[in-house]
Amino acid sequence: MDALLADPRPLTSAYAPARPVNLRQTVGPLLRGQQEPTMRFTPNGFWRVIRTPEGTATLHAETRSGDGQVHATAWGAGAEWVLDALPELLGAGDDWSGLDLSRVPPLAEVRRQHPGLWLTSTALVFESLVPTILEQKVTTIEARRAWRYLVGKYGEIPPGPAPEGMRVQPSPRQWALIPSWEWHRAGVGPNRSRAVLAAAAVAAGLDRLAQRAGAGGTGAVDVSGERGGLAGEAAGVSARPARTHEGVLEKLQTVHGVGAWTAAETSQRSHGHPDAVSVGDFHLAAHVGWVLIGEPVDDDGMLELLEPWRGHRQRVVRLILASGVPKPKFGPRATIQDHRWH
Repeated sequence: MDALLADPRPLTSAYAPARPVNLRQTVGPLLRGQQEPTMRFTPNGFWRVIRTPEGTATLHAETRSGDGQVHATAWGAGAEWVLDALPELLGAGDDWSGLDLSRVPPLAEVRRQHPGLWLTSTALVFESLVPTILEQKVTTIEARRAWRYLVGKYGEIPPGPAPEGMRVQPSPRQWALIPSWEWHRAGVGPNRSRAVLAAAAVAAGLDRLAQRAGAGGTGAVDVSGERGGLAGEAAGVSARPARTHEGVLEKLQTVHGVGAWTAAETSQRSHGHPDAVSVGDFHLAAHVGWVLIGEPVDDDGMLELLEPWRGHRQRVVRLILASGVPKPKFGPRATIQDHRWH
C-alpha cells in the first residue's frame, strides 16, 4: 500500500566512497542463496527490496566504469531512507585501522588482495533476525527453501521496477498472521516458528537496537545525511554518530528462541558488528582452524585462535572466508529432513 502512496518518481544519489568498496563482498552476507526473493546481484551491483521505518523501498545500486562512484536509485515510501543508509550499507562506518594482521602474513595478504571488503550495516535488526532464525539447526538448503516459500507467499510486491519474483519481507504483523499449517508446509518446526513470532512481537524494540549513539530519544533510527551527491568521508569512515554494538548480543538473546549463534549472525548484518563470532556454527570453527593452523578445531579452539584479534574477530573471520582456502570435509553431509507432508 505504501508503494501506491509514495511518489512514483525514483530518487537518485551518487555516493563517492573515500576508499575502494567491493559491492558483492560487502553486502554479500545479506544474500540467502541464488533465488533470494529480497536481493539480487547484477554484474555491476545489486537490487534489494526493503521494509524501512518509512515504508517499503526498492534499491538498485551499481558501479560504473571510471567514475569511482556508487550510483543508486530508489523507489517507494522508504526511498529516502535507503539512500541515506547507503554509505553504511556499503561499510562506511567500518573502521579496520586497529586490526593488526602482521602475526599472520597470509591474512595480511588476503586483506591486500581484497581492499574493498567491509562489514555491511543495514540498521534493520528484525529484517536479518527472521531468516537467521529459519537457519537454526537445519541445512542451508532447508532454510533457504523455507525462506523462499514464506516470503514468496506472504511478502509484498516491491515498489518500482524490481526484477520479477522479488518480494519485500513480510511485516511483523504479517509474520504473526501466518497459519500453523503454512509453517509446516514450509518445513519450519514449532521451535523456529515460535521464535519468529516472539521476534515479531518485539520487532520495533529490536530495530531500536540499531539506533546510532547520540540519536534522539524517539527510538527511531537516525538516518540524517545528504542525498544527491554523497561525498566520501575524510578518513573513509562515516562522520555520523557511530552505531553502538554494546550489549546488542545480550539484548538479542532475551528474545525467546534466540541464542548466541543467532544473535551473532544477526548483528553481523544489522550492526556490522566487528567482534561477533558465530559460535555454534556447523562449519565455521573447523574452517578457521584449517586456515590458521592447518587443522580443524572446535568452538573453544576457534575462540582461542581468534582471541588476539578481540574487537576485530568478525573482520578476521571475513578474511578467512575470503581467503579461498576451501572448507575441509570431515564427515557425511547432513541429511535433509522433509516432514512437510506428514
